[in-house]
Amino acid sequence: MTRDRMLLTSGRLISGAGYRESLRRYTPKVYVDGELIASVADAPTLQPGINALAVSYDFALDSDKTPLMTAVQTSSGATVNRMLHINESAGDLLNKLEAVRILCQETGCAQRYLAHDALNAIHQVSARIDDARGSSEHRARFAAYLEEVQASDWSLGIAMTDAKGDRSKRPHQQANPDTYVHIVERNPRGIVISGTKAIVTGAPYMHEFLVMPSRNMGPADADFAVCCALPVDAPGLTIIARPAGRPGDKLEHGAALFSRRYGQSTAVLVFDRVFVPWERVFFAGEWEHSGSLTYHYATHHRHSCIAARAGFGDLLIGAGALMCEANGFDPGRKASLREPMVELIKITEGFFACGVAASVYGTPDPYSGSFMPEAVFANIGKLLLATQIYDMHRLAHEVSGGLIVALPGPDEDHNPATGATLAEVLRANPDVPYDKRIEVARFIEDLTASYQGGWYSVISLHGGGSPAAMKQEIWRHYPLGSKVELVESLLDRGVLHDESRAITRNRQPGRCCDAGCSPPGQTIMVPLPRSGKLS
Repeated sequence: MTRDRMLLTSGRLISGAGYRESLRRYTPKVYVDGELIASVADAPTLQPGINALAVSYDFALDSDKTPLMTAVQTSSGATVNRMLHINESAGDLLNKLEAVRILCQETGCAQRYLAHDALNAIHQVSARIDDARGSSEHRARFAAYLEEVQASDWSLGIAMTDAKGDRSKRPHQQANPDTYVHIVERNPRGIVISGTKAIVTGAPYMHEFLVMPSRNMGPADADFAVCCALPVDAPGLTIIARPAGRPGDKLEHGAALFSRRYGQSTAVLVFDRVFVPWERVFFAGEWEHSGSLTYHYATHHRHSCIAARAGFGDLLIGAGALMCEANGFDPGRKASLREPMVELIKITEGFFACGVAASVYGTPDPYSGSFMPEAVFANIGKLLLATQIYDMHRLAHEVSGGLIVALPGPDEDHNPATGATLAEVLRANPDVPYDKRIEVARFIEDLTASYQGGWYSVISLHGGGSPAAMKQEIWRHYPLGSKVELVESLLDRGVLHDESRAITRNRQPGRCCDAGCSPPGQTIMVPLPRSGKLS
């Protein structure tokens, strides 16, 4: 680490301004829309993404939000950003859920919570590897890195999804091995990796990347089973990104009311013989643990996604209510508006409730002791939001009317020949000025009927795994055997539990534990900040 970068470790928590300034200490090779970016911190095309990350820093320093947005890491005694905390109780899972929701109420997508999910997963798998080997090497290596991350208050990009090539073939069978990141050399100093990672969230404006396997590997795929950390400007790494949000879209008049301010860049990372020292390698070739890492990360991440889309749902609920008011209607008195508004609320709070249940029923990992969300509820919540995001958009459209996409362009608001007429005839509720009505309409257009709206739909559907992956995990972990045996007992069959019988293999005597008592860990949530979600 250079002296300049060591300066980052002087304080546990930095501000949004400090985060922006810290990006100047890095010189990543980034292309956006075919242009090589000279300075990420100053690139207009990336500002909405940088703005969103900065919120996670400023909220941690906001006295109202600090109790929720930070946590004390017992292993070090340090106060750290909630997005970098290793969960120590079911209460931590609840607090993370609320923290992500509040962040996404402000930004649409907070992005930084992926670091939380990956750090917790690697923490668990490091302990699992050591347990299998009877050593402490992997725990110690990860603990040292975690302390560096938390002390520096870094933002971490998660390089997990490989380009994959021919989806019908395993990594070692690909005609081009660089469709997966893999180890091409091992030496006494470290490893050298090459390959491609796709769909890396917020890549250009991160400090470091965590490289993780994207699937369960077999013995022949050992070189593809690699998990490590490296700086965003590691030699040999090229970042090919798309702009964050809609930074240049009618900036002066406000068509992109939300996404010109907050957005998310995604990128493809191309690794060309990138060196990683051993102290930043968490496993290399331990193929038998790749499935555990992907499972743990996916469960943590789906739990976080629930909160993220609940925050987005809060934006749609608030905007829908404002649009009803601006149109001159009270949903409390008009059933045709009240019903879709209640449906939107039901969807949002319904999948969020699954996140709460996954937190309350969370259990300690048997190897690391850190807390893991309950897998069935986490996957059901993510499946609900993934498949209902389109309904959320439809309901927002239903209560808002066609004006959200039929308005003349924002330039007409400032056209002397048309502006006054539009202000006169497009006003509805006499208590709501024309410009306020139009502002809300364009806000909803930006969130649901623009490029950005389409982005939210697709990322909700596929982010954290496609619906088929969630269905597989629900079936794998659901205690179907308990339900079968319940019915068999009522039928007086007297059938004993049989492990060889596939349909009764998964059982669950008590939702939280074998004794059916109470969830382990202290389920205590800090008070919500006054500016947070309304209950």
